[in-house]
Amino acid sequence: MAGSFSRRGFLSAVGALGVAGATVGCASAAGRSGAAAVHAHAPAHEGLMTFIGSYTSSQPAGRGVDVAMRDMNGVLAPSGTLDGVADASFFAWSPDHKFLYVTNEQPQGSITAIDVSTHEPRIINTAPSGGNAPTHLSVHPDGEYVLTAHYGDGTVAVHRRNPDGGIGENTALVRHPGAEPHAHQVLVDPSGKWVVSVDLGADSVFVHAFDAGKLTQHQQLALPAGTGPRHLVFKGTTAYLVAELNSTITVLGWDPEAGNLTAGQVISSRAPEAAGENFPAEIVISRDGKFVYATNRGDDTVAVFAVNDGQLTFHSAAPSGGNWPRHCALDPEETSLFVANQRAGTITRLARDPETGALTPTPDSYACPSVAAITFHG
Repeated sequence: MAGSFSRRGFLSAVGALGVAGATVGCASAAGRSGAAAVHAHAPAHEGLMTFIGSYTSSQPAGRGVDVAMRDMNGVLAPSGTLDGVADASFFAWSPDHKFLYVTNEQPQGSITAIDVSTHEPRIINTAPSGGNAPTHLSVHPDGEYVLTAHYGDGTVAVHRRNPDGGIGENTALVRHPGAEPHAHQVLVDPSGKWVVSVDLGADSVFVHAFDAGKLTQHQQLALPAGTGPRHLVFKGTTAYLVAELNSTITVLGWDPEAGNLTAGQVISSRAPEAAGENFPAEIVISRDGKFVYATNRGDDTVAVFAVNDGQLTFHSAAPSGGNWPRHCALDPEETSLFVANQRAGTITRLARDPETGALTPTPDSYACPSVAAITFHG
């Protein structure tokens, strides 16, 4: 069970590791309300605006939120730091991609709203998230609510979005049942009717009915003890769930009318020859639904799986290019997968073949101490 596993141990372990080549100045480690502009440190670059989150309270200290530009060759160039965002561990976009929301993963958690509508990022406000250690958030597709999962106390919160895009009033706060819940993800199903939350400590996935900003538990899908589910990704009526503690991916059937998940195929998240400790972290799926990617912390790989009739077949595993790949994201063109290697303090780029799904390491690397997540404004 999760009680034997220390998430904070992962973060503190970074302290012994140095990061060479960091080129952007450090941001404040304390979040705050009110406007804050990007602290530029280099000439502006053309390209796709990219946001990179990192842990400001880890050692070496991250910068909170970096703003970078990705050029046509896939190379990231630093553009500035958004001052005043602490321990930025996950991002979520508004449906129109004009506003970005960030978890500030601290004991007294908060979430920050950023206005990106003018392409000059500006903090709107930072508000209490309602729980301990917010580690994931998402925006309801109707654009009216922000949902936040708290690892520290196993709660899920809902906040209204203000007309200016800022964080508004809290409309719901629910705690997952169990002796030691650790909510790790919350998202809305493809139909927009249900809220699904993944709990590593409770070894469960919860389905909640959602109405006018309120949550009502509808289903608890219990998984075998010690699974440690972390994140899932939907594709139509199928979801793929990666588990941190037993290095598996479970294929889930999804009935949007009934609001029920059903567990099906279970496959290792690792290459067949892999051995030793391993803690998977992120899972993503290609837009065409043909390939699933999972990061493996320990193996330091990204595993590739082919999708056939909803079932997974191991395809290959590519080196992540660094130590402890916590997060990954496909770029909008899906020709590259960018990997946040937390302990290495790097974002690395793996070239992607859209036809075969294969990943190929490249020399491209962006330095960011204690990096946690990456997202693209595209």
